[in-house]
Amino acid sequence: MLNISNNSINDYVERDRYSVFKKLEERSISKILLKLMIIVSIIGICSLFLPWTQNIRSNGYVTSLNPDQRPQSIQSLIDGKIKEWAVTEGDDVNIGDTILIITESKEAYLDPNLLNQTQNQIDAKKSSSSAYQEKAEILSNQYAATLKNKEIYLRQNTLKIEQEKLKIKTDSIAMQAAVIKLQNSENQRNRIKELYEKGIKSLTDLEIKNLSVQEAISKVNELENKILTSKNELNKLANNISAIANDYDQKLAKINADKMSAISMQYSTTSEVNKLESSYNNYKVRSDAYVITSPVKGKITQALKQGIGEFIKAGEDLVTIVPAVFTKAVEIYVRPRDIPLLEKGQSVRIQFDGWPAIVFSGWPGNSFGTFEGEVYAIDNDISMDKTGKYRVLITESKNSQKWPEEIRIGGGANGIILLKEVSIYYEIWRQLNGFPPDYYEKDQEKNIKTKAPIRKLK
Repeated sequence: MLNISNNSINDYVERDRYSVFKKLEERSISKILLKLMIIVSIIGICSLFLPWTQNIRSNGYVTSLNPDQRPQSIQSLIDGKIKEWAVTEGDDVNIGDTILIITESKEAYLDPNLLNQTQNQIDAKKSSSSAYQEKAEILSNQYAATLKNKEIYLRQNTLKIEQEKLKIKTDSIAMQAAVIKLQNSENQRNRIKELYEKGIKSLTDLEIKNLSVQEAISKVNELENKILTSKNELNKLANNISAIANDYDQKLAKINADKMSAISMQYSTTSEVNKLESSYNNYKVRSDAYVITSPVKGKITQALKQGIGEFIKAGEDLVTIVPAVFTKAVEIYVRPRDIPLLEKGQSVRIQFDGWPAIVFSGWPGNSFGTFEGEVYAIDNDISMDKTGKYRVLITESKNSQKWPEEIRIGGGANGIILLKEVSIYYEIWRQLNGFPPDYYEKDQEKNIKTKAPIRKLK
């Protein structure tokens, strides 16, 4: 039936009697499928022009923005032996609450009266230091008194010298008078002798004059002896100045040496007192370290040492505590090629592990269960322990929904860092070519760039 004739036989054929006609008629259904495919194709092509938000996706962990609010381990300041546990895992503790008590393990600190004995040694050394100080003060007074005596004796010696000089001067004047008197007596005697020989004067007068001459000679001799004695005394007093100075200088030197020795002993004793006080303070701090307390308010999560009587070392982790209050943040790790696209304050959508969410990465506004954050800090050095990526800290956005209170430090988080808004066809083209996302600038939203320029981070 080629239908090459102008005369149709369709009206003469009974189609219900032949199943093949039914099957041929069923082929009309394919037209519906074709229409449907055309509609879907049109919708698909139109959807290529819908807006799509470029983004950088990365994984990370929940952390705290402040280092002192992150999980921390409690260590012992000293070596010791566990005596008693005051908490169990999961307990809530406040600042200063006792976690465990340890006892001494070193032989040098086992004496129970160590603090009292050290304090007694300190008191004894302080008394000794005070005694040396008093001795130094006494020697200072003695030095001053000896120096004053030296000045007094030198002054007295000087006065004696002046007295002897005055005495010599007086005796010299008297000597001159005695010599004149002797000359007069001799002249008188000679005249009386001439008169006696002439018989004018008596022998008695001559003898009286001879006696006067002898007395004058005796007076002159006496004065000569006195002057000589005074001169000798004057020389003696002059020489005595050096003797007095040397004698007192030796006494002063000895007193000063004793004083310096006392001061030296005082300083030495004071140094020993300081050492003993330092030892006492160390012993006191060590005794206070027997009770290990919580430095923060939080929850005990894991005891790293268990047994009673177990020996521990200084600085060894004993228990882990998580602060009860912390400023939530998320740290994610971004590839180096995406780092130039990031800047502080940039918007990020966060999906937390264990929190139900429906995520449309290209349409963040239509996603459910995600929370908004912003870039707080970007590391300048690469994290080699995280497969060579850069760490980025993300905090809560102030003007958006608060992050869930149920999230805990260490929980997983998926970050979607929002970039430029482009068409879907452009994003597909970028992904197929392996180009990085466009660089995002708030004042140049209409400028599309296929390559991201490197810019310094704020």
